[in-house]
Amino acid sequence: QVQLVERGGGTVQAGGSLRITCAASGRSFSNSAMGWFRQAPGKDREFVAAIRWRGGSTHYRDSVKGRFTISRDATKNTVHLQMNNLKPEDTAVYYCAAGSGIILSSIATSSQYEYWGQGTQVTVSS
Repeated sequence: QVQLVERGGGTVQAGGSLRITCAASGRSFSNSAMGWFRQAPGKDREFVAAIRWRGGSTHYRDSVKGRFTISRDATKNTVHLQMNNLKPEDTAVYYCAAGSGIILSSIATSSQYEYWGQGTQVTVSS
């Protein structure tokens, strides 16, 4: 059974940093992309960042480029999202997702991801 478990959310002041982690288990993710999405109250879920397990290429939404970094640890089957210079508009529930065979043009599309974690709350106060 595939499981994605997020941890590391919390509350931080604007300008601060947080690192959230997704621990993946239950299958091989060597042919997968791992993504982070977020959903703020009253808004649609949106893409934040993704990384291809093989090769490690990364992709970001424009508003987090230069502030967020996605990385993976293949030995521990974990994916991290380091978030720096956080802004109040980054406040949301952050979800980890995994999907196989996702082409580059679809890597930001939530429907391409088969597996999802339960989410972790990130709150940035002004």
